[in-house]
Amino acid sequence: MASVHNFNAGPSILPKTVFEKASQAILNYNNTGLSILEIGHRTALFQEVMDEARALVKELMQLDDDHEVLFLHGGASTQFMQVPMNLLDDKETSAYTDTGVWSSKAIKEAKLFGKVEVVCSSKERNYNYIPKDFAVPNDAKYLHLTTNNTIYGTQWKTIPKTSNSLVADMSSDIFSRVIDFNAFDLIYAGAQKNMGPAGVNLVVVNKHILGKVKRTIPTIMDYRNHIKEGSMLNTPPVFAVYVCMLTLQWLKAQGGVAAIEKINNEKAAMLYKAIDESPLFTGTVSPGDRSNMNVCFVMKDPSQEEPFLQFVKQHGIVGIKGHRLVGGFRASLYNALPISSVEVLIQLIRDFTLQKA
Repeated sequence: MASVHNFNAGPSILPKTVFEKASQAILNYNNTGLSILEIGHRTALFQEVMDEARALVKELMQLDDDHEVLFLHGGASTQFMQVPMNLLDDKETSAYTDTGVWSSKAIKEAKLFGKVEVVCSSKERNYNYIPKDFAVPNDAKYLHLTTNNTIYGTQWKTIPKTSNSLVADMSSDIFSRVIDFNAFDLIYAGAQKNMGPAGVNLVVVNKHILGKVKRTIPTIMDYRNHIKEGSMLNTPPVFAVYVCMLTLQWLKAQGGVAAIEKINNEKAAMLYKAIDESPLFTGTVSPGDRSNMNVCFVMKDPSQEEPFLQFVKQHGIVGIKGHRLVGGFRASLYNALPISSVEVLIQLIRDFTLQKA
């Protein structure tokens, strides 16, 4: 079978070794004669998986003892309402940055629980840049960021300095670069970009910010209950957590976050250079705010976009059609995507450019 180069935005590429180990575990987990899909979540067999997955998160993110690691059901969209439910009282104010579809969805949900001040927005330019100059109200309970915007291809290169609690949706760039993760009081991320399959959500939370709201929080929505039960308050998504553990093991074996960041920087720089050098293509994002995870670009002649899609498809490129809100193309360069796949796409861009010159 010809090579396939997977640039999908999510669910997305995972390391081949992870697929191999996970597929074996479905048939026979650790020579138990049982599938990973049928072992009890409260058995020692799965407790080891959960413990290792959480420990790897703490190690790779270099988290301090104040921060707890949770694996919860659902995706980041669940956190759009669970965050304010736990952190924001009815008459209190939160601060949100509006840098794309997912941040605007988070804003919408937060308004159900308290006041929301949108401190900056790039909506007027179709979210093609990250705002730089804005003020955060002193009384805001937290400042919410979406660190990488999957649809529009922008990324916060510098995390704002603020005395307010920092909350971040890191779904599409978690574990892709070195950040002071301890500077955040709450981080959440759907797994299906850089960490595992869809259906599980990573939450990292500073336990000292919890228990401050007056409202009664439903048992299953209260982070404190999940901390107390070690992410076992109810049956966790066993297989999804297991695959996350395998992916985190792989990341550690690559040298950790700092090592993978160097590779990610190289992949992104190569692809952006090829786009900028071609007279047929143009990037959609302000150069200083370009995402290293999601490279968005269009053709100067839109009529050539479908022929280009068909051309690269013939050479094993999948998943680069852009989101309908941006158009054009989106190449997602997540941790598991090898440089060789980026090199193939770059050569195809150059070949297509020569054909049309």
